[in-house]
Amino acid sequence: MSAWIVRAGKHGEREQWALENHYSGGGFHEVADLTLATTKEQVRAAVDAGFPTDPPGKRINFTGQLWALRATIAPGDLVVLPLKTTKKLAIGICTAGYHYRAEEPDGTRRHTISVDWKATDISRALVKDDLLNTINGAMTIFQASKNNAESRLRSLLDTGTDPGNNKPTAIGPRKPAPISADDDSNADVLDPTPAPTLEAIRDRVTTHLVENFKGHRLTELVAAILRVEGYVCDVSPPGPDQGVDIIGGRGPLGLDSPTLIVEVKSEDGQIGSTVVRGLQGAMSQHRADQCLLVAWGGLNKQARNEIRTDRLTIRVWEANDILDHLFEVYDRLPDDLRVSIPLKRAWVLDEETG
Repeated sequence: MSAWIVRAGKHGEREQWALENHYSGGGFHEVADLTLATTKEQVRAAVDAGFPTDPPGKRINFTGQLWALRATIAPGDLVVLPLKTTKKLAIGICTAGYHYRAEEPDGTRRHTISVDWKATDISRALVKDDLLNTINGAMTIFQASKNNAESRLRSLLDTGTDPGNNKPTAIGPRKPAPISADDDSNADVLDPTPAPTLEAIRDRVTTHLVENFKGHRLTELVAAILRVEGYVCDVSPPGPDQGVDIIGGRGPLGLDSPTLIVEVKSEDGQIGSTVVRGLQGAMSQHRADQCLLVAWGGLNKQARNEIRTDRLTIRVWEANDILDHLFEVYDRLPDDLRVSIPLKRAWVLDEETG
């Protein structure tokens, strides 16, 4: 079995459609139906017809990606969709190969495979840096094999954790295309170089925080962000905190409304509903107006359902929310924190193809 990264639009425009309808693929609307294309050369001819003025190298690249979708991705393979709209990962199992949906009015939703999406809210913060680099390859469709990607992604799906690359990467014999034997190699869509996209940059910052701001240090970082955003914060010392890591409020003494209590969970795994109910009780005990749950590894389904009933008083910051707030206030953070998180602004070219 293999693991494949298949994106859903430069801006994530096909993500909900893919997840709701159990599809993957799409894009390349310039290319006609590939159902009868049983060789890579036939796919190349369809790409040439769809992109007649594009450089040869680009057409070769598109041919490799569409051949993978048309003939190489097979039932049982793992499919990963990096979600731009939520900044999380969806992982599923391919259940059926290529199908051209000619009846679909949106041309960007016609080249598809079928996928049983097993998880749609896996935090990127749970994935170690080397595997994120593989996932961030600069193509829309490609096979991920470096750093034991396939076995680690299956572990992430089954257990919610990335075990890391504990053994040398071994790439076995390439799986043959199920339709034609004249395809020489799938190398053109194997582990492309990571692109310096915004997602890749955010992933690198996330890894830095994982390595340097675990435990109480994450609490201190959250408190620093809240102080810049106008709160006076009292931070509990390291150790048992009875469900409250930070107490904050407005005004010179921190006593003015809205008053706030914060629980910070820095562990990798998803937080359950027990933590949410404990925080609700602590909010009542402290007579706070609002509470903030910082859940680095995200929330499970039960915890999300619990919070939906109390949306006017509880907010959740997951890893990507912490990044958003960090970037927003970074220039106003204390000098020692900025030294510990050395960031600088940069413009990057978006290299994704569709």
